[in-house]
Amino acid sequence: MDSVSQFALGAAVGVAAMGRRTAVWKAALWGGVAGTLPDLDVLIDQGDAVRNMVLHRAESHSLFWLTLFSLPFAALVARIQGQWTLWRRWWLALWLSLVTHPLLDLMTVYGTQIALPFSNHPFAVGSVFIIDPLYTLPLLIGTGWALATREKRGAPALMSAGGVRANAVGLILSTAYLGYGLAVQQHVTRVAHATLAAQGIAAERVIVMPSAFNSVLWRVVVVAGDEYLEGFHSLLDRPSADAPVISFERYPRGNALIAELQGTAAVELVRAFSKGFHAMRVEGSRVIITDLRMGQEPAYIFSFAVAERSSPAVPLAKPEQIGARPDLGCGLPWIWRRMWGEPMPPLVRHCARSAPPSIR
Repeated sequence: MDSVSQFALGAAVGVAAMGRRTAVWKAALWGGVAGTLPDLDVLIDQGDAVRNMVLHRAESHSLFWLTLFSLPFAALVARIQGQWTLWRRWWLALWLSLVTHPLLDLMTVYGTQIALPFSNHPFAVGSVFIIDPLYTLPLLIGTGWALATREKRGAPALMSAGGVRANAVGLILSTAYLGYGLAVQQHVTRVAHATLAAQGIAAERVIVMPSAFNSVLWRVVVVAGDEYLEGFHSLLDRPSADAPVISFERYPRGNALIAELQGTAAVELVRAFSKGFHAMRVEGSRVIITDLRMGQEPAYIFSFAVAERSSPAVPLAKPEQIGARPDLGCGLPWIWRRMWGEPMPPLVRHCARSAPPSIR
Protein backbone atom coordinates (compact mmCIF):
# COMPACT_ATOMS: atom_id res chain seq x y z
CA MET A 1 0.00 0.00 0.00
CA ASP A 2 0.98 3.64 -0.21
CA SER A 3 3.05 5.29 2.52
CA VAL A 4 0.13 7.31 3.93
CA SER A 5 -1.93 4.15 4.43
CA GLN A 6 0.98 2.31 6.04
CA PHE A 7 1.73 5.19 8.42
CA ALA A 8 -1.98 5.48 9.29
CA LEU A 9 -2.25 1.74 9.97
CA GLY A 10 0.91 1.71 12.08
CA ALA A 11 -0.27 4.72 14.08
CA ALA A 12 -3.70 3.21 14.70
CA VAL A 13 -2.21 -0.12 15.76
CA GLY A 14 0.28 1.62 18.04
CA VAL A 15 -2.46 3.64 19.71
CA ALA A 16 -4.65 0.56 20.16
CA ALA A 17 -1.83 -1.52 21.65
CA MET A 18 -0.49 1.17 24.00
CA GLY A 19 -3.93 2.30 25.12
CA ARG A 20 -3.73 4.80 27.96
CA ARG A 21 -0.27 3.72 29.13
CA THR A 22 1.49 6.60 27.40
CA ALA A 23 0.74 9.86 25.65
CA VAL A 24 -1.44 9.15 22.63
CA TRP A 25 0.82 11.18 20.32
CA LYS A 26 3.81 9.04 21.30
CA ALA A 27 1.97 5.81 20.51
CA ALA A 28 0.74 7.22 17.19
CA LEU A 29 4.13 8.60 16.20
CA TRP A 30 6.16 5.48 16.96
CA GLY A 31 3.49 3.21 15.53
CA GLY A 32 3.50 5.26 12.32
CA VAL A 33 7.29 5.12 12.14
CA ALA A 34 7.24 1.34 12.59
CA GLY A 35 4.53 1.05 9.94
CA THR A 36 6.69 2.98 7.48
CA LEU A 37 10.11 1.39 8.10
CA PRO A 38 9.70 -1.74 5.90
CA ASP A 39 9.32 0.39 2.77
CA LEU A 40 12.73 1.99 3.23
CA ASP A 41 14.08 -0.91 1.16
CA VAL A 42 13.21 1.20 -1.90
CA LEU A 43 16.39 3.17 -1.10
CA ILE A 44 18.53 0.07 -1.78
CA ASP A 45 19.88 -0.33 -5.31
CA GLN A 46 19.73 -4.06 -6.11
CA GLY A 47 21.83 -3.69 -9.26
CA ASP A 48 19.29 -3.13 -12.02
CA ALA A 49 15.67 -2.11 -12.58
CA VAL A 50 14.25 -5.64 -12.71
CA ARG A 51 15.94 -6.70 -9.49
CA ASN A 52 14.77 -3.48 -7.83
CA MET A 53 11.22 -4.54 -8.65
CA VAL A 54 11.36 -8.18 -7.59
CA LEU A 55 13.43 -7.56 -4.44
CA HIS A 56 11.21 -4.80 -3.12
CA ARG A 57 9.06 -6.22 -0.31
CA ALA A 58 11.64 -8.92 0.38
CA GLU A 59 13.66 -9.20 3.64
CA SER A 60 12.25 -5.93 4.97
CA HIS A 61 8.75 -7.42 4.67
CA SER A 62 9.56 -10.82 6.17
CA LEU A 63 7.49 -11.62 9.25
CA PHE A 64 10.46 -13.53 10.70
CA TRP A 65 13.01 -10.73 10.27
CA LEU A 66 10.57 -8.03 11.39
CA THR A 67 9.86 -10.00 14.55
CA LEU A 68 13.57 -10.21 15.36
CA PHE A 69 14.03 -6.51 14.59
CA SER A 70 11.11 -5.54 16.83
CA LEU A 71 12.96 -6.56 20.02
CA PRO A 72 15.92 -4.12 19.89
CA PHE A 73 13.67 -1.51 18.26
CA ALA A 74 11.22 -1.66 21.17
CA ALA A 75 14.04 -1.50 23.69
CA LEU A 76 15.41 1.61 21.99
CA VAL A 77 12.01 3.33 21.91
CA ALA A 78 11.32 2.48 25.57
CA ARG A 79 14.70 4.00 26.51
CA ILE A 80 14.11 7.13 24.44
CA GLN A 81 10.70 7.63 26.02
CA GLY A 82 12.00 6.94 29.53
CA GLN A 83 9.47 4.13 29.94
CA TRP A 84 11.64 1.08 30.38
CA THR A 85 9.07 -0.53 32.67
CA LEU A 86 6.71 -0.53 29.67
CA TRP A 87 9.14 -2.07 27.18
CA ARG A 88 7.08 -5.25 26.82
CA ARG A 89 4.03 -3.20 25.90
CA TRP A 90 6.14 -1.09 23.54
CA TRP A 91 7.40 -4.31 21.99
CA LEU A 92 3.84 -5.54 21.40
CA ALA A 93 2.78 -2.22 19.89
CA LEU A 94 5.80 -1.91 17.60
CA TRP A 95 5.79 -5.57 16.59
CA LEU A 96 2.15 -5.30 15.57
CA SER A 97 2.82 -2.06 13.70
CA LEU A 98 5.75 -3.69 11.86
CA VAL A 99 4.08 -6.97 10.85
CA THR A 100 0.76 -5.44 9.82
CA HIS A 101 2.70 -3.55 7.12
CA PRO A 102 3.51 -6.66 5.02
CA LEU A 103 0.15 -8.22 5.86
CA LEU A 104 -1.56 -5.19 4.35
CA ASP A 105 0.81 -5.24 1.36
CA LEU A 106 -0.16 -8.89 0.90
CA MET A 107 -3.66 -7.76 -0.06
CA THR A 108 -2.36 -5.88 -3.13
CA VAL A 109 -1.37 -7.53 -6.41
CA TYR A 110 2.34 -6.72 -6.00
CA GLY A 111 4.18 -9.74 -4.56
CA THR A 112 5.28 -9.65 -0.90
CA GLN A 113 7.88 -12.14 0.35
CA ILE A 114 6.51 -12.48 3.87
CA ALA A 115 7.91 -16.02 4.37
CA LEU A 116 11.62 -15.23 4.00
CA PRO A 117 14.07 -16.78 4.82
CA PHE A 118 12.06 -19.99 4.46
CA SER A 119 10.50 -19.15 1.09
CA ASN A 120 10.99 -16.34 -1.42
CA HIS A 121 7.55 -16.79 -2.98
CA PRO A 122 5.95 -13.36 -3.70
CA PHE A 123 2.54 -13.81 -2.09
CA ALA A 124 -0.25 -11.57 -3.39
CA VAL A 125 -4.02 -11.54 -3.00
CA GLY A 126 -4.82 -8.55 -5.22
CA SER A 127 -8.12 -7.58 -3.60
CA VAL A 128 -7.29 -3.92 -2.89
CA PHE A 129 -5.65 -1.26 -5.03
CA ILE A 130 -2.36 0.13 -3.77
CA ILE A 131 -4.06 3.49 -3.05
CA ASP A 132 -7.64 3.31 -1.83
CA PRO A 133 -9.06 6.24 0.17
CA LEU A 134 -11.90 4.13 1.56
CA TYR A 135 -9.35 1.97 3.36
CA THR A 136 -7.21 4.82 4.66
CA LEU A 137 -9.84 7.37 5.75
CA PRO A 138 -11.27 5.37 8.69
CA LEU A 139 -7.76 4.98 10.10
CA LEU A 140 -6.98 8.69 9.76
CA ILE A 141 -10.30 9.73 11.28
CA GLY A 142 -10.11 7.26 14.17
CA THR A 143 -6.54 8.13 15.15
CA GLY A 144 -7.15 11.82 14.56
CA TRP A 145 -10.14 11.64 16.91
CA ALA A 146 -7.98 9.93 19.55
CA LEU A 147 -5.35 12.65 19.24
CA ALA A 148 -7.90 15.46 19.35
CA THR A 149 -9.85 14.16 22.37
CA ARG A 150 -6.98 13.25 24.69
CA GLU A 151 -7.38 14.06 28.35
CA LYS A 152 -5.91 17.41 29.33
CA ARG A 153 -5.32 16.64 33.01
CA GLY A 154 -1.72 15.95 33.99
CA ALA A 155 1.22 14.97 31.84
CA PRO A 156 1.51 13.15 29.59
CA ALA A 157 -1.90 13.75 28.00
CA LEU A 158 -3.54 10.34 27.82
CA MET A 159 -6.15 9.14 25.38
CA SER A 160 -9.77 9.63 26.41
CA ALA A 161 -12.24 6.75 26.53
CA GLY A 162 -13.89 8.21 23.44
CA GLY A 163 -10.54 8.28 21.68
CA VAL A 164 -9.98 4.61 22.47
CA ARG A 165 -13.31 3.74 20.90
CA ALA A 166 -12.81 5.97 17.85
CA ASN A 167 -9.41 4.48 17.11
CA ALA A 168 -10.79 0.96 17.50
CA VAL A 169 -13.72 1.74 15.20
CA GLY A 170 -11.30 3.04 12.55
CA LEU A 171 -9.31 -0.20 12.70
CA ILE A 172 -12.46 -2.32 12.55
CA LEU A 173 -13.89 -0.45 9.57
CA SER A 174 -10.64 -0.53 7.59
CA THR A 175 -10.23 -4.25 8.26
CA ALA A 176 -13.85 -4.90 7.32
CA TYR A 177 -13.21 -3.05 4.05
CA LEU A 178 -10.42 -5.52 3.27
CA GLY A 179 -12.85 -8.36 3.92
CA TYR A 180 -15.36 -6.72 1.59
CA GLY A 181 -12.68 -6.53 -1.11
CA LEU A 182 -11.96 -10.24 -0.76
CA ALA A 183 -15.65 -11.11 -1.09
CA VAL A 184 -16.12 -8.90 -4.16
CA GLN A 185 -12.98 -10.29 -5.78
CA GLN A 186 -14.36 -13.82 -5.45
CA HIS A 187 -17.68 -12.69 -6.94
CA VAL A 188 -16.03 -11.02 -9.94
CA THR A 189 -13.77 -14.05 -10.42
CA ARG A 190 -16.86 -16.24 -10.75
CA VAL A 191 -18.37 -13.79 -13.21
CA ALA A 192 -15.14 -13.77 -15.24
CA HIS A 193 -14.93 -17.56 -15.46
CA ALA A 194 -18.59 -17.80 -16.44
CA THR A 195 -18.09 -15.18 -19.17
CA LEU A 196 -15.00 -16.93 -20.51
CA ALA A 197 -16.82 -20.28 -20.61
CA ALA A 198 -19.80 -18.69 -22.41
CA GLN A 199 -17.46 -17.17 -25.01
CA GLY A 200 -15.52 -20.42 -25.46
CA ILE A 201 -12.22 -18.89 -24.36
CA ALA A 202 -9.72 -21.43 -23.03
CA ALA A 203 -8.02 -19.44 -20.29
CA GLU A 204 -4.65 -20.56 -18.95
CA ARG A 205 -4.57 -17.94 -16.20
CA VAL A 206 -7.10 -15.46 -14.86
CA ILE A 207 -6.46 -12.65 -12.40
CA VAL A 208 -9.02 -10.22 -10.98
CA MET A 209 -8.03 -6.95 -9.27
CA PRO A 210 -9.65 -3.59 -8.52
CA SER A 211 -9.05 -0.68 -10.85
CA ALA A 212 -7.35 2.47 -9.59
CA PHE A 213 -8.53 4.08 -6.33
CA ASN A 214 -11.76 2.10 -5.89
CA SER A 215 -13.30 -1.32 -5.31
CA VAL A 216 -16.36 -0.97 -7.54
CA LEU A 217 -14.73 -1.35 -10.97
CA TRP A 218 -12.63 -4.51 -11.35
CA ARG A 219 -10.03 -5.34 -13.99
CA VAL A 220 -9.74 -8.88 -15.36
CA VAL A 221 -6.61 -10.10 -17.16
CA VAL A 222 -6.61 -13.45 -18.96
CA VAL A 223 -3.71 -15.35 -20.49
CA ALA A 224 -4.88 -17.52 -23.40
CA GLY A 225 -2.29 -18.98 -25.75
CA ASP A 226 -0.41 -16.27 -27.63
CA GLU A 227 -2.80 -13.57 -26.44
CA TYR A 228 -3.77 -11.80 -23.27
CA LEU A 229 -7.23 -10.38 -22.73
CA GLU A 230 -8.29 -7.40 -20.68
CA GLY A 231 -11.81 -6.72 -19.50
CA PHE A 232 -13.65 -4.73 -16.83
CA HIS A 233 -16.62 -5.46 -14.62
CA SER A 234 -18.38 -2.90 -12.43
CA LEU A 235 -20.61 -3.88 -9.55
CA LEU A 236 -23.01 -1.33 -11.04
CA ASP A 237 -23.08 -2.90 -14.51
CA ARG A 238 -26.55 -3.63 -15.83
CA PRO A 239 -26.52 -7.05 -17.51
CA SER A 240 -28.04 -7.26 -20.98
CA ALA A 241 -29.18 -10.31 -22.88
CA ASP A 242 -27.54 -8.86 -25.99
CA ALA A 243 -24.08 -8.26 -24.49
CA PRO A 244 -21.59 -10.37 -22.53
CA VAL A 245 -21.20 -9.69 -18.83
CA ILE A 246 -17.54 -8.80 -19.45
CA SER A 247 -16.26 -7.60 -22.83
CA PHE A 248 -12.66 -8.58 -23.45
CA GLU A 249 -10.10 -6.92 -25.70
CA ARG A 250 -7.38 -9.13 -27.15
CA TYR A 251 -3.67 -8.23 -27.40
CA PRO A 252 -0.65 -10.21 -28.63
CA ARG A 253 1.44 -11.74 -25.85
CA GLY A 254 4.64 -12.37 -27.81
CA ASN A 255 5.14 -16.05 -27.02
CA ALA A 256 7.82 -16.39 -29.71
CA LEU A 257 9.89 -13.67 -28.03
CA ILE A 258 9.31 -15.25 -24.63
CA ALA A 259 10.60 -18.58 -25.92
CA GLU A 260 13.55 -16.95 -27.68
CA LEU A 261 14.72 -15.17 -24.52
CA GLN A 262 13.89 -17.97 -22.13
CA GLY A 263 16.71 -18.38 -19.64
CA THR A 264 17.72 -14.72 -19.73
CA ALA A 265 18.07 -13.59 -16.11
CA ALA A 266 15.88 -10.47 -16.33
CA VAL A 267 13.17 -12.29 -18.30
CA GLU A 268 13.06 -15.20 -15.86
CA LEU A 269 12.81 -12.84 -12.89
CA VAL A 270 9.83 -11.01 -14.41
CA ARG A 271 8.16 -14.27 -15.47
CA ALA A 272 8.41 -15.68 -11.94
CA PHE A 273 7.42 -12.46 -10.18
CA SER A 274 4.41 -11.83 -12.45
CA LYS A 275 3.23 -15.45 -12.05
CA GLY A 276 2.87 -15.74 -15.81
CA PHE A 277 0.98 -12.47 -16.33
CA HIS A 278 3.54 -10.93 -18.64
CA ALA A 279 3.91 -10.07 -22.31
CA MET A 280 6.77 -9.23 -24.66
CA ARG A 281 6.94 -6.99 -27.69
CA VAL A 282 9.45 -5.30 -29.97
CA GLU A 283 9.62 -1.54 -29.68
CA GLY A 284 12.06 0.07 -32.08
CA SER A 285 15.25 -1.94 -31.81
CA ARG A 286 14.57 -3.29 -28.33
CA VAL A 287 12.60 -6.15 -26.82
CA ILE A 288 10.28 -5.15 -23.96
CA ILE A 289 8.81 -7.34 -21.23
CA THR A 290 5.81 -6.09 -19.22
CA ASP A 291 4.19 -7.17 -15.97
CA LEU A 292 0.51 -7.05 -16.96
CA ARG A 293 -0.83 -6.84 -13.41
CA MET A 294 0.13 -3.28 -12.59
CA GLY A 295 -1.31 -0.75 -14.97
CA GLN A 296 -3.95 -0.79 -17.66
CA GLU A 297 -3.70 -1.07 -21.42
CA PRO A 298 -1.75 0.71 -22.87
CA ALA A 299 0.26 2.03 -19.88
CA TYR A 300 2.06 -0.28 -17.46
CA ILE A 301 4.35 0.76 -14.63
CA PHE A 302 6.71 -2.21 -14.86
CA SER A 303 7.94 -2.56 -18.45
CA PHE A 304 11.60 -3.24 -19.10
CA ALA A 305 13.88 -3.25 -22.13
CA VAL A 306 15.71 -6.56 -21.80
CA ALA A 307 17.29 -7.21 -25.23
CA GLU A 308 18.32 -5.74 -28.57
CA ARG A 309 16.26 -7.00 -31.49
CA SER A 310 18.46 -8.95 -33.87
CA SER A 311 18.58 -12.55 -35.02
CA PRO A 312 18.72 -13.88 -32.38
CA ALA A 313 17.86 -11.22 -29.80
CA VAL A 314 20.84 -10.10 -27.70
CA PRO A 315 20.12 -9.62 -23.96
CA LEU A 316 21.06 -6.23 -22.57
CA ALA A 317 23.82 -6.19 -19.99
CA LYS A 318 21.53 -4.18 -17.74
CA PRO A 319 17.74 -4.04 -18.25
CA GLU A 320 16.16 -0.59 -18.34
CA GLN A 321 12.78 0.35 -16.92
CA ILE A 322 10.62 2.13 -19.48
CA GLY A 323 7.26 1.76 -17.76
CA ALA A 324 4.72 4.57 -18.05
CA ARG A 325 1.88 5.67 -15.83
CA PRO A 326 -1.58 6.05 -17.38
CA ASP A 327 -2.76 9.47 -18.51
CA LEU A 328 -4.79 10.44 -15.43
CA GLY A 329 -6.38 13.37 -17.24
CA CYS A 330 -8.11 10.89 -19.53
CA GLY A 331 -7.95 7.74 -17.39
CA LEU A 332 -9.66 8.97 -14.23
CA PRO A 333 -12.82 10.23 -16.02
CA TRP A 334 -12.89 6.91 -17.91
CA ILE A 335 -12.73 4.95 -14.64
CA TRP A 336 -15.41 7.17 -13.07
CA ARG A 337 -17.85 6.70 -15.93
CA ARG A 338 -17.11 2.99 -16.33
CA MET A 339 -17.43 2.47 -12.56
CA TRP A 340 -21.03 3.70 -12.70
CA GLY A 341 -21.85 1.07 -15.30
CA GLU A 342 -21.58 3.23 -18.41
CA PRO A 343 -20.39 1.22 -21.45
CA MET A 344 -17.03 2.62 -22.56
CA PRO A 345 -14.56 1.80 -25.33
CA PRO A 346 -11.18 0.47 -24.12
CA LEU A 347 -9.04 3.16 -22.53
CA VAL A 348 -6.44 2.96 -25.31
CA ARG A 349 -9.06 3.95 -27.90
CA HIS A 350 -10.95 6.36 -25.66
CA CYS A 351 -7.85 8.40 -24.83
CA ALA A 352 -6.74 8.39 -28.47
CA ARG A 353 -10.09 9.91 -29.46
CA SER A 354 -9.90 12.44 -26.62
CA ALA A 355 -6.40 13.69 -27.44
CA PRO A 356 -5.97 16.83 -29.57
CA PRO A 357 -4.99 15.97 -33.17
CA SER A 358 -1.55 17.52 -32.72
CA ILE A 359 -0.51 15.02 -30.03
CA ARG A 360 -2.21 11.86 -31.27
